[in-house]
Amino acid sequence: MRAVIASLAKALGGLADPVVGKVIAKTVGITVLVFIALGAALYYVLVYALAQFGLSGGGFAEAAAAAILAIAAFWLLFRVVSLAVLQFFADEVVAAVEQRHYAAAAQAARAVPLKQDIANAARGIIRTLSINALVLPLALILAFTAIGPAVVFLLANAVLLGRELTDMTWHRYQETAGFARSPVSRAEQVMLGAAIAGVMLVPVINLLAPVIGAAAGAHLTHKRMAERAVEPEEQQ
Repeated sequence: MRAVIASLAKALGGLADPVVGKVIAKTVGITVLVFIALGAALYYVLVYALAQFGLSGGGFAEAAAAAILAIAAFWLLFRVVSLAVLQFFADEVVAAVEQRHYAAAAQAARAVPLKQDIANAARGIIRTLSINALVLPLALILAFTAIGPAVVFLLANAVLLGRELTDMTWHRYQETAGFARSPVSRAEQVMLGAAIAGVMLVPVINLLAPVIGAAAGAHLTHKRMAERAVEPEEQQ
């Protein structure tokens, strides 16, 4: 628990780093553009669909409906889209954290190839959609509690987020670290994921959440890797 909190604090302190700032600008910009494009596409789809039934709102009704649907999609799909976008810039966030805090350890890092970045992003999207689809029936059952569905989706996304945010760093070391699995425990991944999932519920601030999560994941992964590296020496 303390390690997760410390990692989040360090991540927040690193937001002033110019490199991190550039990644924030790129991820936020591309994510917003994706949803603007979605809104535009929805508008033309609605115009066409209504025209087929001889209906028309003069453009205003279609635009209003498209805007509402785009906002709803932004709320529901923001995590999926923003993390998929971040996958392509994760190395920059992690490298900035490493240059400032873990320069010696970073010598063993390797840049993640673009092909692997695309594969990681695709697997992340599939995992997210699959897990959320699986928990949807439970969320519907708990709909009468009002808060039940939110808790179910928060927990599901905490598990998904924690793994993805720590793997962004772990993928750079998995071939050279000397151990097969990420050193970050599943409990710590869930705690980190829950914290970032919570931040993603806050308007405006949620735009920073993926980068904060990636930086915190880097701090947490390096801390645990350093501890694992010391274990063999203590056993000798």
